[in-house]
Amino acid sequence: MRTGQSHLASLRDGRQVYLNGEAVNDVTSHQAFRNAVASAAQLYDYQSDSRNLEKMTFRSPQTGDAVSRAWQLPANYEELVRRREALAAWAETHVGFMGRSPDHVASCISGLYMGIEIFESFDPKRADALRGYYEYARDNDLFLTYVIINPQSDRSKNPNQQTDALLTAHLCDQDSQGITVKGAKMLGTSAIMANEVFVTCIQPLAAGDEPYALSFVVPMNAKGLKLLSRKSYELASDSRFDYPLSNQFDENDAVLYFDEVKVPWDRVFIAGNVAMCQKQFYATPAHVYQNYQAQIRLEVKIRFLVGVGRLIATANGIENMPQVREILGQLAAEASLVDGMVRAMEVKGSQYGAYFIPDANTLYAAQVLTQQLYPKVIQTLRELAGGSMIMLPSSIRDLIEPEVADYSLRVQRSPTLHPEQRVKFFKMAWDAVGSEFASRHTQYEMFYSGAAFVTKGHSNRTYDWDRATGMVNQLLASYDLEDEKRKWLLTNSTKNFTYST
Repeated sequence: MRTGQSHLASLRDGRQVYLNGEAVNDVTSHQAFRNAVASAAQLYDYQSDSRNLEKMTFRSPQTGDAVSRAWQLPANYEELVRRREALAAWAETHVGFMGRSPDHVASCISGLYMGIEIFESFDPKRADALRGYYEYARDNDLFLTYVIINPQSDRSKNPNQQTDALLTAHLCDQDSQGITVKGAKMLGTSAIMANEVFVTCIQPLAAGDEPYALSFVVPMNAKGLKLLSRKSYELASDSRFDYPLSNQFDENDAVLYFDEVKVPWDRVFIAGNVAMCQKQFYATPAHVYQNYQAQIRLEVKIRFLVGVGRLIATANGIENMPQVREILGQLAAEASLVDGMVRAMEVKGSQYGAYFIPDANTLYAAQVLTQQLYPKVIQTLRELAGGSMIMLPSSIRDLIEPEVADYSLRVQRSPTLHPEQRVKFFKMAWDAVGSEFASRHTQYEMFYSGAAFVTKGHSNRTYDWDRATGMVNQLLASYDLEDEKRKWLLTNSTKNFTYST
């Protein structure tokens, strides 16, 4: 089983990462990435700890070895719940702030594997490649990321209609050995700390887009693959005291550019088939299974944020004010909503062949609601805190230098916290709510599963409209106009006759 040290060693592989115009030789030691990479490594240490093995692992059907539950294919409700408990335990180690932890894309590949017969119907060789890769990634406990979105250009046009038709990663050659890919894909969240990347397209494709209809996996150090990192929030947060979340959980995002990257056939699942590319997520359990993992992580994250809200109220001595108790009650209800929907996905789950999968409509309903809920929770924490998160010492150095420390701490008063503890808490709260890192997370939670119209479309597509409209139609069918007319005429003619008499 992979450990933290073995994961760190696997990242020293010569991958081409670029930040601020320079190549990064080693992401495990570079000051822009090292802490986040170490946080990822700690996930493997937690999983491989003998005290956690039973909770975090199951036995590989091929080798009999203990492997991560991230790769488990539940056969029943009980196994699905046990897997959720493992993923939630992992998420608690980073309080939900690592959105592309190893269990996310593992869930995606596992969901594709559950629907292997869909791949078989298109191309048995590509199905064999997927089958072999799932087993390889599971038994080697790989950390995968994915890039499934095309670079944003003219979003009203398909890839083949863009001004630069070569911008998006596309099939530019193939031979007996494999395919060659050139162009860009995004958003490579956690790409700098992953072992391999799953590359495909979740956006709609049309006739003429065949070169972009790809699905394959390559190592992060593949020849010609370049990782173009966004700004590092970790680099800008040199003190964990000042930025406790940015400093250790900035998993990073990157544009991946494939400069004629060669992909062997045993890592190619789709090559030029638009119909198959469209079906891989929605005709298999992949989309549901990967987003179910995301909701488990978000459940943990919302619980953490609600805890921050309660402690803001306590630190400011306002928790017993009636209006504040009302706000905290609302936060508690919202956290319980996410918690309840995750469990409802499981209770309403169903068999998909040999596997037990979460309920799709409950998942999509949760996505719609949590896209709206996350920024609302953040806004509530802002309102609870007021100026508490703003008037803080500029950095930890204000608490170290004797000439400044006394003045800095003298004004940091709280009915429940020592001045140093008050500064520590509200700096953490700001990093969760208002820092650049926090703003990225608000944007991420609002859009990682697609724009609102996309998630609402999934909810509309999977809802049991027949049952809902059937109730309406059943009521309508219980009476008709002619019967009501006869009743009305009979009643009113009797009244008129009595009045005349």
